[in-house]
Parts: sequence; structure tokens; C-alpha cells
Amino acid sequence: MEEGVFRRAADAAMEELKQTLFDAEGDGGFEVEEQAGALYVVFEKPAGKFVITPNAPVRQIWISARNTSFKLDLTTEGFVLAKTGETLVPLVERLIDDHLHYR
Repeated sequence: MEEGVFRRAADAAMEELKQTLFDAEGDGGFEVEEQAGALYVVFEKPAGKFVITPNAPVRQIWISARNTSFKLDLTTEGFVLAKTGETLVPLVERLIDDHLHYR
């Protein structure tokens, strides 16, 4: 896959995710920051931070969350975590919910 194709798909996916997170952050228990093409989801209680970033050399979007790395591949369905079949937005929503409700 050409880098340009990846970049356009990654930019669109990250923008969709950013808007979804911005819409939820007010009462969601987290704040969203954007820096140098990466999104940071910052939690106060329980404390934590997720980092979501496109990785052009390997043509994936990477998520660092809860001491785990998630690597999503671009498919016809969008960016997908092969292990579960989850796409980017539902995966991040699940990870946030898991973090906020972790006991």
C-alpha cells in the first residue's frame, strides 16, 4: 500500500475518533489532547493515559492503553484489530469503559 493511501485513511480515522472522543469527554471521565498527530486520552481517576497514533512505516494505527499495545491494520472495514475484529472507534470506546470501570 502506498504511504499516501495509508495517510489519507489514517487521517480520516483519527479525525472521526477525535470527534467521537471530544463529544464524550465532558461527562466521560477523561480529557482528550491532540499533539503532533497523536491523540492522548487522559484519566484522572483512576489515573492513566492512552496514546493513539498512526504508524506510517508499518501502515497501522497503534494504541497504547492499560499496559498493552494494540496494533490495528487497514482493511476494507477500516482500521481493525485482527485479534477481535474491532474497528478503531468501538475498540477505543471499550478500552475507555474498561479503564473507567476497572476494579
